[in-house]
Amino acid sequence: MDIRRADTPAELQSAEGLFDGPAREEWSRRFLDSPGHLMLIAYVDGVPAGMVSGIEMTHPDKGTEMCLYELSVDEGYRRRGIGRALTLALAEEAKARGCYGMWVGVDSDNGPALATYAAAGGEDEGGFAMRGWDLGPGATAGP
Repeated sequence: MDIRRADTPAELQSAEGLFDGPAREEWSRRFLDSPGHLMLIAYVDGVPAGMVSGIEMTHPDKGTEMCLYELSVDEGYRRRGIGRALTLALAEEAKARGCYGMWVGVDSDNGPALATYAAAGGEDEGGFAMRGWDLGPGATAGP
């Protein structure tokens, strides 16, 4: 397995089977051009087998931490340690960038994700509730 940072929209498009939908050129470029955004792709025999994305978040009284935004491993490559390796690679990158910590929000009934994060050293920090806002037409998210 080889884990590499994605630097071009073409790399993201070649790995779009790991995403929830197509990797659109405009959104790929915006992601890659945004400071603090990071995408790591795990390759097995040259094939994209998994990805993890992270976003640095800085607050005036807390400093900078890494949010593990999304982790995905192709179904045919699961249970081989790829998710754990990607999570650890993101944590190492966060540390190298001076982040004081890393966090992820995960559904409490997502056993495979919880096991992956625990295997990578993630600790349960208690309850978590998530609220969202649909910003309607013109927003730059969604399929």
